[in-house]
Amino acid sequence: MSIENVREFFKDTELDGCILEFNQSSATVELAAQALECDADEIAKTLSFLIDEKPIIIVVSGKSKIDNAKYKSKFLTKAKMIPFELVEQYTGHFPGGVCPFALDKSIKVYLDESLKSHEFVFPAAGSSNSAIKMTIQQLEKFSNYCEWIDVSKKS
Repeated sequence: MSIENVREFFKDTELDGCILEFNQSSATVELAAQALECDADEIAKTLSFLIDEKPIIIVVSGKSKIDNAKYKSKFLTKAKMIPFELVEQYTGHFPGGVCPFALDKSIKVYLDESLKSHEFVFPAAGSSNSAIKMTIQQLEKFSNYCEWIDVSKKS
């Protein structure tokens, strides 16, 4: 149902009807880049973490990974990803389809500086075979992000 929630989220916006669905999985950066025929760095990878047992979302470019020292400096704690089997419980999205849309309003969303080098990015849209193309300005608008941060490094 997660993709349906994301569809509803975008209803009556400029992105209504823009969710792309694929016959193959797009659950990883590599698979999404293949399905979209784009560079892997254009995938907006959505990562979910726990801080004091509360979920946060960080969206980074596809070829980036979390830099533990930068993360600890920003959040004053070690990076602790949400365990795979608990991701849906915390975010409302299954692993492989986690996105910064249609989230509970209590979940803080952060956008990483690594995204800014792209005109368009492709976040997932609530399922392991979906994505949506959007500008960085649209990502800001629809993710309801709280802050731009720098917690990544290129892998």
